[in-house]
Amino acid sequence: MGAYKYLEEIWRKKQSDVMRFLLRVRAWEYRQNKKIIRCNRPTRTDKAHKLGYKAKQGYTIYRVAVRRGGRKRPNSKGIVYGKPKNAGINQLKFKRNLQSVAEERAGRICANMRVLNSYWINQDATYKYYEIILVDPQHITIRNDPRINWICKPVHKHRERRGLTSAGRKHRGLRKKGHRAHNIIGGSAHAAW
Repeated sequence: MGAYKYLEEIWRKKQSDVMRFLLRVRAWEYRQNKKIIRCNRPTRTDKAHKLGYKAKQGYTIYRVAVRRGGRKRPNSKGIVYGKPKNAGINQLKFKRNLQSVAEERAGRICANMRVLNSYWINQDATYKYYEIILVDPQHITIRNDPRINWICKPVHKHRERRGLTSAGRKHRGLRKKGHRAHNIIGGSAHAAW
């Protein structure tokens, strides 16, 4: 087994003594920092490389903390002037997953870069922490690399805001293949209806 395989196995056993201690200490460290912060290197090297990261110019990693929990409806005094069906305030959930929210926040801060992918690194009672892989489409190293220069096209601007990243496709229900995907032909269930 190579080194990455060992790393993968360690991250798979999150309830082992080593990982529980590491995650607890890191969660404390992340809480002391800003909600969106640039990292020198990925926390999960193996995962980052699986998702397209390369340790070369033009790539960067940002860590984003997203507050956990549902989405309370922002109505004044909790009053919805309408039918009882719509009167709920508290037990409502946000449609998108927290990972796609983290990607969007990183994309807002680094507006000149493209969000490639992201992965989970930690969580505590209040926050979930994700690392976002960003690519600089103006960098000559990226533009000359045939494996990644597809992301330089203008059509990929702010792909994280349009549900085109992996996390975004997940909340759109597009992570299906075969006979289960028949009713999403054309991009969505609405398009295929």
